[in-house]
Amino acid sequence: MSDLDFSNTSPIKQPAQPAAPPPPPVYNAAMAMEFFKSAGKPESFAPGAVIFKEDDKGGGLLGKRDRMYVLILGEIEMIAQEKVIGSVKPGETFGEMAVIAQAARTATARAKTACTVIGLDEKQFQVALQQKPEFALMLMSIMNHRLRSTISRLNANRALHAGEAKESVVFDKKLLAGLVKLMSAQEPVRFEAGKMIMQEGTGGAFMYVVLEGKVAISIKGGIVGRAGPGGVFGEMALVDQSVRAATATAESACVLLAINRLAFLQLVKTSPAFGASLLSGLAARAKDMAVRNK
Repeated sequence: MSDLDFSNTSPIKQPAQPAAPPPPPVYNAAMAMEFFKSAGKPESFAPGAVIFKEDDKGGGLLGKRDRMYVLILGEIEMIAQEKVIGSVKPGETFGEMAVIAQAARTATARAKTACTVIGLDEKQFQVALQQKPEFALMLMSIMNHRLRSTISRLNANRALHAGEAKESVVFDKKLLAGLVKLMSAQEPVRFEAGKMIMQEGTGGAFMYVVLEGKVAISIKGGIVGRAGPGGVFGEMALVDQSVRAATATAESACVLLAINRLAFLQLVKTSPAFGASLLSGLAARAKDMAVRNK
């Protein structure tokens, strides 16, 4: 994972209440095409050729080689349990969630006509992020929208009991150490056990990275996750500038790094590893919520 490379973060501003919920994110096909072309090469598939199969295991952005795709020419059909469930048209991406979330493919991708695609593995993805970091923000916005839609359907009785909630780690030790070093001018914030850090439904100006301690994340009164050292929470409000989707409470004495939107955007633009890690974290959270909402 590459080291972080930024140094000019601006002072954190006080939070402001957003005027209204964010509109659904707009998918930019031209941006997607440019992103994939910046690091990948075209591949051709004959009609009927299988690009990947349902239940194939993706390796994750930081794991073994696997690919996400954008369709340049032709048409792809998506098949699940031997039934066609949708199609992919030129300019649309496919296969990215299995790679980002380190999950099995949920469908088979098969060429309906002669097709040209561009695929990126995790290394090429990070190279492309250096060229087109705005693509990561677009993906985060789309994931945020899906996650908020899932949360809106999540009943309180579907939330996990405190002892069952998983602890998430988004940044590994190397990336976390680099982040702390390069934000050394930013004083960490401390919370005693039991203190509320952020509240569901309120405006948010910071995302938080856990340096020490443990934080409980709850939705509609039920704990749905935990964040320990290397864990992240609050980033959704920075991506779409909307209200908090969850409440965060210190389960133990905590030391946190607070990052404002300006610093967040700079991180995404200058560190492919930072953007890739956040995408993986969002994808894993979306998958967990989707399973819980069934």
